[in-house]
Amino acid sequence: MDAADPPDTATTPHGMPPAPTPLPPADPADPAETAGRLRAVVLLLLPALRGHSAHHDLTPSRLAALAVLETHAPLRISELAARMDIALSTTSRMADLLDSCGWITRRPDPQDQRASLLGLSPAGRTLLHSVRCETTSHLAREIAHLPPDRQRLLYDGLPALEELAERTRPPCPRTTGPGGPQDRTETAQETEPGGTSTAS
Repeated sequence: MDAADPPDTATTPHGMPPAPTPLPPADPADPAETAGRLRAVVLLLLPALRGHSAHHDLTPSRLAALAVLETHAPLRISELAARMDIALSTTSRMADLLDSCGWITRRPDPQDQRASLLGLSPAGRTLLHSVRCETTSHLAREIAHLPPDRQRLLYDGLPALEELAERTRPPCPRTTGPGGPQDRTETAQETEPGGTSTAS
């Protein structure tokens, strides 16, 4: 090529330089990073929600017990312990407290007169509904303060979060007893209604 000739530059049929080649889509975020950030967010959100409830005498595990009974009652204490994955002795003490508050009912088990079946009382059902309304309203107010695009991102991400929650749902309850869930105090397992553990 003669030194005076201009450099050979590729052009489109209209004499314009070609558009730049688009970059490939970014790889999905590292699942470990996503998990860490999601866990941190959940741990921050749940205490804030519990703190805005007027029912400060209700621990997360007591609310969880009410939620389990709402869905699965009647249950023996052993079945409630298995569904919550806490020790039978802990569940028995918690059931006594919930019963003394009038939030659950007890009736004899027709298959075993030595055992009792637990259920949710009308007062317990009203309490559970009230707490859920309080926490949901508080969260809704906070979401409303986010920019519209962030609100949309939250909404669009709900199906993925719901699928994740379904995949991480505990397996079918197992009977507590020797080799069963380790005994732990009621407050050691921070649990949101529905059984979502927030323990570190």
